[in-house]
Amino acid sequence: MNKLLIVGTVAFDAIETPFGKTDKILGGAATYIGLSASFFNVQSAIVSVVGDDFPQEYLDLLTSRNIDISGLEVVPGGKTFFWSGRYHNDLNSRDTLDTQLNVLADFQPKVPQDYKNSDIVMLGNLHPLVQSSVLDQMKTQPKLTVLDTMNFWMDCALPELLDVIKRVDVITINDEEARQLSGEYSLVKAAAKIHTMGPKYVVIKKGEHGALIFHNKEVFFAPALPLEEVFDPTGAGDTFAGGFAGYLTQSENISFENMKNAIIQGSNLASFCVEKFGTERMVDLDKTEVVSRLQQFKSLTQFDIEL
Repeated sequence: MNKLLIVGTVAFDAIETPFGKTDKILGGAATYIGLSASFFNVQSAIVSVVGDDFPQEYLDLLTSRNIDISGLEVVPGGKTFFWSGRYHNDLNSRDTLDTQLNVLADFQPKVPQDYKNSDIVMLGNLHPLVQSSVLDQMKTQPKLTVLDTMNFWMDCALPELLDVIKRVDVITINDEEARQLSGEYSLVKAAAKIHTMGPKYVVIKKGEHGALIFHNKEVFFAPALPLEEVFDPTGAGDTFAGGFAGYLTQSENISFENMKNAIIQGSNLASFCVEKFGTERMVDLDKTEVVSRLQQFKSLTQFDIEL
Protein backbone atom coordinates (compact mmCIF):
# COMPACT_ATOMS: atom_id res chain seq x y z
CA MET A 1 0.00 0.00 0.00
CA ASN A 2 1.14 3.53 -0.69
CA LYS A 3 1.88 5.83 2.22
CA LEU A 4 0.09 9.05 3.17
CA LEU A 5 1.58 11.31 5.85
CA ILE A 6 -0.96 13.57 7.58
CA VAL A 7 0.07 16.61 9.62
CA GLY A 8 -2.41 18.70 11.60
CA THR A 9 -4.28 19.16 14.84
CA VAL A 10 -5.90 16.44 16.91
CA ALA A 11 -8.18 18.35 19.21
CA PHE A 12 -11.29 18.88 21.28
CA ASP A 13 -14.08 20.99 19.77
CA ALA A 14 -17.17 22.53 21.34
CA ILE A 15 -19.63 23.48 18.61
CA GLU A 16 -22.85 25.46 18.51
CA THR A 17 -25.08 25.60 15.42
CA PRO A 18 -28.72 26.63 14.92
CA PHE A 19 -29.56 22.93 15.41
CA GLY A 20 -27.90 22.33 18.79
CA LYS A 21 -24.62 22.38 20.66
CA THR A 22 -21.98 20.00 21.97
CA ASP A 23 -19.56 19.92 24.86
CA LYS A 24 -16.00 18.75 24.17
CA ILE A 25 -15.96 16.28 21.28
CA LEU A 26 -13.26 14.84 19.05
CA GLY A 27 -12.01 17.29 16.41
CA GLY A 28 -8.91 18.63 14.70
CA ALA A 29 -7.77 18.85 11.09
CA ALA A 30 -5.63 15.70 11.18
CA THR A 31 -8.50 13.71 12.71
CA TYR A 32 -10.91 14.59 9.91
CA ILE A 33 -8.24 14.09 7.22
CA GLY A 34 -7.29 10.70 8.67
CA LEU A 35 -10.86 9.42 9.00
CA SER A 36 -11.62 10.51 5.44
CA ALA A 37 -8.46 8.99 3.95
CA SER A 38 -9.22 5.70 5.75
CA PHE A 39 -11.89 4.96 3.12
CA PHE A 40 -9.07 4.30 0.64
CA ASN A 41 -6.54 1.48 0.46
CA VAL A 42 -3.58 3.41 1.89
CA GLN A 43 -1.20 3.29 4.84
CA SER A 44 -1.55 6.57 6.70
CA ALA A 45 0.09 8.16 9.74
CA ILE A 46 -0.80 11.24 11.76
CA VAL A 47 1.83 13.64 13.08
CA SER A 48 0.33 15.74 15.86
CA VAL A 49 0.26 16.30 19.62
CA VAL A 50 -2.29 15.85 22.43
CA GLY A 51 -2.27 16.06 26.23
CA ASP A 52 -2.77 13.13 28.57
CA ASP A 53 -6.40 14.31 28.92
CA PHE A 54 -7.02 12.81 25.46
CA PRO A 55 -9.19 9.69 25.89
CA GLN A 56 -7.85 6.25 25.00
CA GLU A 57 -11.09 5.52 23.12
CA TYR A 58 -10.22 8.26 20.61
CA LEU A 59 -6.74 6.82 20.10
CA ASP A 60 -8.30 3.37 19.63
CA LEU A 61 -10.70 4.84 17.05
CA LEU A 62 -7.79 6.13 14.96
CA THR A 63 -5.86 2.85 15.11
CA SER A 64 -9.03 0.90 14.27
CA ARG A 65 -9.05 2.82 10.97
CA ASN A 66 -5.53 1.60 10.14
CA ILE A 67 -4.05 5.02 11.02
CA ASP A 68 -0.53 4.88 12.45
CA ILE A 69 -0.36 7.09 15.56
CA SER A 70 3.34 6.61 16.40
CA GLY A 71 3.81 10.28 15.36
CA LEU A 72 1.02 11.44 17.69
CA GLU A 73 2.85 12.73 20.75
CA VAL A 74 1.07 12.50 24.12
CA VAL A 75 2.43 15.11 26.55
CA PRO A 76 2.29 13.98 30.19
CA GLY A 77 0.40 16.54 32.28
CA GLY A 78 -0.47 18.51 29.14
CA LYS A 79 -3.87 19.64 27.89
CA THR A 80 -5.11 18.98 24.35
CA PHE A 81 -5.74 21.84 21.91
CA PHE A 82 -9.30 23.15 22.29
CA TRP A 83 -11.49 25.21 19.95
CA SER A 84 -15.02 26.45 20.50
CA GLY A 85 -17.19 28.13 17.88
CA ARG A 86 -20.73 29.24 17.06
CA TYR A 87 -22.13 29.08 13.52
CA HIS A 88 -24.51 31.69 12.14
CA ASN A 89 -27.86 30.72 10.63
CA ASP A 90 -26.42 30.39 7.11
CA LEU A 91 -23.78 27.91 8.42
CA ASN A 92 -21.21 29.57 6.12
CA SER A 93 -19.89 31.94 8.76
CA ARG A 94 -18.95 31.41 12.38
CA ASP A 95 -17.53 33.12 15.43
CA THR A 96 -14.65 31.61 17.38
CA LEU A 97 -15.60 31.70 21.07
CA ASP A 98 -12.45 30.20 22.54
CA THR A 99 -9.07 28.87 21.38
CA GLN A 100 -6.69 27.19 23.82
CA LEU A 101 -3.42 26.16 22.16
CA ASN A 102 -2.26 24.17 25.20
CA VAL A 103 0.28 21.50 24.07
CA LEU A 104 0.15 22.83 20.49
CA ALA A 105 2.01 25.99 21.61
CA ASP A 106 5.34 24.12 21.87
CA PHE A 107 4.72 21.39 19.29
CA GLN A 108 7.83 20.07 17.53
CA PRO A 109 6.63 17.52 14.94
CA LYS A 110 8.46 14.21 14.67
CA VAL A 111 7.85 12.22 11.50
CA PRO A 112 7.89 8.43 12.13
CA GLN A 113 10.87 6.72 10.47
CA ASP A 114 8.59 4.51 8.34
CA TYR A 115 6.84 7.57 6.88
CA LYS A 116 9.85 9.69 5.93
CA ASN A 117 9.48 8.23 2.43
CA SER A 118 5.72 8.80 2.12
CA ASP A 119 4.25 8.99 -1.39
CA ILE A 120 1.99 11.93 -0.51
CA VAL A 121 2.22 14.45 2.32
CA MET A 122 -0.95 16.24 3.45
CA LEU A 123 -0.06 19.33 5.49
CA GLY A 124 -3.21 20.19 7.42
CA ASN A 125 -3.90 23.64 8.81
CA LEU A 126 -1.11 24.47 11.31
CA HIS A 127 1.60 27.07 11.83
CA PRO A 128 3.65 27.29 8.59
CA LEU A 129 6.89 26.67 10.52
CA VAL A 130 5.50 23.32 11.71
CA GLN A 131 4.51 22.46 8.14
CA SER A 132 8.03 23.37 6.89
CA SER A 133 9.64 21.34 9.67
CA VAL A 134 7.82 18.23 8.47
CA LEU A 135 9.03 18.72 4.88
CA ASP A 136 12.59 19.13 6.22
CA GLN A 137 12.34 15.67 7.83
CA MET A 138 11.38 13.80 4.66
CA LYS A 139 14.10 11.44 3.38
CA THR A 140 12.75 11.35 -0.16
CA GLN A 141 10.85 13.92 -2.18
CA PRO A 142 7.11 13.05 -1.96
CA LYS A 143 5.33 12.48 -5.27
CA LEU A 144 2.87 15.15 -4.17
CA THR A 145 2.72 17.63 -1.29
CA VAL A 146 -0.65 19.19 -0.44
CA LEU A 147 -0.99 22.19 1.88
CA ASP A 148 -4.10 23.52 3.60
CA THR A 149 -4.00 26.86 5.39
CA MET A 150 -6.29 29.66 6.55
CA ASN A 151 -6.58 33.43 6.85
CA PHE A 152 -5.27 33.37 10.44
CA TRP A 153 -1.77 32.48 9.19
CA MET A 154 -2.04 35.07 6.41
CA ASP A 155 -2.65 37.67 9.11
CA CYS A 156 0.05 36.66 11.60
CA ALA A 157 2.71 34.55 9.81
CA LEU A 158 2.62 35.58 6.14
CA PRO A 159 6.41 35.42 5.41
CA GLU A 160 6.61 31.89 6.88
CA LEU A 161 3.46 30.88 4.99
CA LEU A 162 4.85 32.13 1.69
CA ASP A 163 8.05 30.14 2.34
CA VAL A 164 6.18 26.85 2.77
CA ILE A 165 3.81 27.60 -0.15
CA LYS A 166 6.90 27.69 -2.42
CA ARG A 167 7.62 24.07 -1.47
CA VAL A 168 4.24 22.44 -2.19
CA ASP A 169 2.50 21.11 -5.30
CA VAL A 170 -1.12 21.73 -4.27
CA ILE A 171 -2.70 24.37 -2.04
CA THR A 172 -6.29 24.05 -0.79
CA ILE A 173 -7.99 27.17 0.59
CA ASN A 174 -11.47 28.66 0.56
CA ASP A 175 -12.57 31.48 -1.74
CA GLU A 176 -12.23 34.22 0.88
CA GLU A 177 -8.69 33.05 1.72
CA ALA A 178 -7.73 32.85 -1.98
CA ARG A 179 -8.78 36.47 -2.40
CA GLN A 180 -6.83 37.56 0.69
CA LEU A 181 -3.66 35.66 -0.27
CA SER A 182 -3.66 36.93 -3.86
CA GLY A 183 -5.18 40.39 -3.49
CA GLU A 184 -7.47 39.53 -6.43
CA TYR A 185 -11.27 39.37 -6.28
CA SER A 186 -11.74 37.17 -9.37
CA LEU A 187 -11.00 33.57 -8.41
CA VAL A 188 -9.48 32.94 -11.85
CA LYS A 189 -7.03 35.81 -11.33
CA ALA A 190 -6.48 34.74 -7.71
CA ALA A 191 -5.54 31.21 -8.78
CA ALA A 192 -3.16 32.55 -11.46
CA LYS A 193 -1.44 34.76 -8.87
CA ILE A 194 -1.15 31.86 -6.37
CA HIS A 195 0.41 29.70 -9.13
CA THR A 196 3.28 32.20 -9.27
CA MET A 197 3.91 31.61 -5.53
CA GLY A 198 4.86 27.97 -6.20
CA PRO A 199 1.94 25.48 -6.30
CA LYS A 200 1.19 23.81 -9.64
CA TYR A 201 -2.41 23.16 -8.56
CA VAL A 202 -4.73 25.52 -6.70
CA VAL A 203 -7.88 24.08 -5.11
CA ILE A 204 -10.43 26.69 -4.03
CA LYS A 205 -13.18 25.39 -1.74
CA LYS A 206 -16.54 27.12 -1.94
CA GLY A 207 -18.39 25.25 0.82
CA GLU A 208 -21.94 24.37 -0.20
CA HIS A 209 -21.11 25.63 -3.71
CA GLY A 210 -18.48 22.99 -4.45
CA ALA A 211 -14.78 23.30 -5.32
CA LEU A 212 -12.57 24.48 -8.17
CA ILE A 213 -9.14 23.20 -9.20
CA PHE A 214 -6.83 25.28 -11.38
CA HIS A 215 -3.73 24.06 -13.23
CA ASN A 216 -2.12 26.56 -15.60
CA LYS A 217 -5.00 27.52 -17.93
CA GLU A 218 -7.08 24.43 -17.10
CA VAL A 219 -10.01 24.62 -14.68
CA PHE A 220 -12.34 21.95 -13.28
CA PHE A 221 -15.38 22.55 -11.09
CA ALA A 222 -17.02 19.97 -8.83
CA PRO A 223 -20.40 20.85 -7.34
CA ALA A 224 -21.35 20.04 -3.77
CA LEU A 225 -24.20 17.56 -3.49
CA PRO A 226 -27.47 19.27 -2.55
CA LEU A 227 -28.32 17.86 0.89
CA GLU A 228 -31.61 17.71 2.75
CA GLU A 229 -29.90 18.48 6.04
CA VAL A 230 -26.67 20.26 6.90
CA PHE A 231 -26.12 19.96 10.63
CA ASP A 232 -22.54 21.04 11.32
CA PRO A 233 -19.94 22.16 8.72
CA THR A 234 -16.97 21.75 11.12
CA GLY A 235 -14.25 19.66 9.50
CA ALA A 236 -15.87 19.52 6.06
CA GLY A 237 -12.86 21.18 4.40
CA ASP A 238 -10.47 18.77 6.13
CA THR A 239 -12.65 15.79 5.20
CA PHE A 240 -12.55 17.04 1.60
CA ALA A 241 -8.73 17.28 1.80
CA GLY A 242 -8.51 13.76 3.26
CA GLY A 243 -10.62 12.32 0.46
CA PHE A 244 -8.60 14.20 -2.15
CA ALA A 245 -5.22 13.07 -0.75
CA GLY A 246 -6.39 9.55 0.11
CA TYR A 247 -7.72 8.89 -3.38
CA LEU A 248 -4.55 10.20 -5.06
CA THR A 249 -2.35 8.11 -2.73
CA GLN A 250 -4.31 4.96 -3.54
CA SER A 251 -4.48 5.55 -7.30
CA GLU A 252 -0.77 6.46 -7.78
CA ASN A 253 -1.85 8.89 -10.49
CA ILE A 254 -1.24 12.57 -9.83
CA SER A 255 -2.24 13.90 -13.26
CA PHE A 256 -4.68 16.80 -13.55
CA GLU A 257 -7.24 14.44 -15.10
CA ASN A 258 -7.10 12.18 -12.05
CA MET A 259 -7.27 15.14 -9.69
CA LYS A 260 -10.76 15.73 -11.11
CA ASN A 261 -11.71 12.33 -9.68
CA ALA A 262 -9.99 13.22 -6.41
CA ILE A 263 -12.02 16.44 -6.12
CA ILE A 264 -15.24 14.44 -6.54
CA GLN A 265 -14.10 11.85 -3.97
CA GLY A 266 -13.30 14.62 -1.49
CA SER A 267 -16.61 16.40 -2.08
CA ASN A 268 -18.46 13.11 -1.68
CA LEU A 269 -16.93 12.38 1.75
CA ALA A 270 -17.39 15.99 2.91
CA SER A 271 -21.10 15.68 2.13
CA PHE A 272 -21.39 13.03 4.86
CA CYS A 273 -19.30 14.95 7.41
CA VAL A 274 -21.81 17.84 7.64
CA GLU A 275 -24.77 15.57 8.45
CA LYS A 276 -23.97 15.22 12.17
CA PHE A 277 -21.93 16.99 14.84
CA GLY A 278 -18.15 16.74 14.64
CA THR A 279 -16.71 13.41 13.50
CA GLU A 280 -19.84 11.42 14.41
CA ARG A 281 -21.02 10.78 10.86
CA MET A 282 -17.54 9.85 9.59
CA VAL A 283 -17.18 7.31 12.39
CA ASP A 284 -20.53 5.66 11.54
CA LEU A 285 -20.05 5.80 7.77
CA ASP A 286 -19.56 2.60 5.75
CA LYS A 287 -18.16 2.11 2.28
CA THR A 288 -21.46 1.06 0.68
CA GLU A 289 -22.91 4.48 1.56
CA VAL A 290 -19.85 6.17 0.06
CA VAL A 291 -20.20 4.28 -3.23
CA SER A 292 -23.96 4.89 -3.36
CA ARG A 293 -23.50 8.63 -2.97
CA LEU A 294 -20.78 8.65 -5.64
CA GLN A 295 -23.47 7.38 -7.99
CA GLN A 296 -25.58 10.39 -7.02
CA PHE A 297 -22.64 12.66 -7.87
CA LYS A 298 -22.36 10.96 -11.24
CA SER A 299 -26.07 11.49 -11.95
CA LEU A 300 -25.80 15.11 -10.84
CA THR A 301 -22.85 16.01 -13.04
CA GLN A 302 -22.82 13.85 -16.16
CA PHE A 303 -24.85 14.37 -19.30
CA ASP A 304 -24.25 14.92 -23.02
CA ILE A 305 -24.74 18.48 -24.21
CA GLU A 306 -26.43 18.54 -27.61
CA LEU A 307 -24.73 21.03 -29.92
